[in-house]
Amino acid sequence: MATSLIKHKRITTTLAKAKALRQYVEPLITKSKNDTTHSRRTVFSYLQDKEAVTILFREISEKVASRPGGYTRIIKLENRLGDNAEMAFIELVDYNEVYKKDGAATERKSTRRRGGKKKSGAGAAAENAVEAASATPVETATVEAPETPDEPVAEAAEEQAPETEETPKEEKKED
Repeated sequence: MATSLIKHKRITTTLAKAKALRQYVEPLITKSKNDTTHSRRTVFSYLQDKEAVTILFREISEKVASRPGGYTRIIKLENRLGDNAEMAFIELVDYNEVYKKDGAATERKSTRRRGGKKKSGAGAAAENAVEAASATPVETATVEAPETPDEPVAEAAEEQAPETEETPKEEKKED
């Protein structure tokens, strides 16, 4: 079953077998992250299938390189009609396109802490001010082309320019 899971990325089986398979396969996937001759031989001693070992070390180990664990997902299905056994999917997490977020590559943080220390005092106020300044949109004046070719572009620019306070040159003319 471990070989089938590695080759097909998803299999349907009973819930009890899926839970047992998870405990068997996840250490093998962890061992495949370290691509050495020793780890290949160790994994081959469990799987006894050269093709499955190759797929595991080439494809699967690259996808799970940043993941600290939890390489499989078990999804419960309806009971089997013949004997009413609990059925389940077991699949490799990184190969399911339904549960992936937009843009695929979702990186996990390397720390397992729940929360960080909160900044206090001037450091937090300065950082909040920087975030607020970067969050506000910057308005820019746009100059549209004149409707008729007779109007010069400079007049259109003056009409579109925002009005400002009087400059010191204009104040001197009034005096």
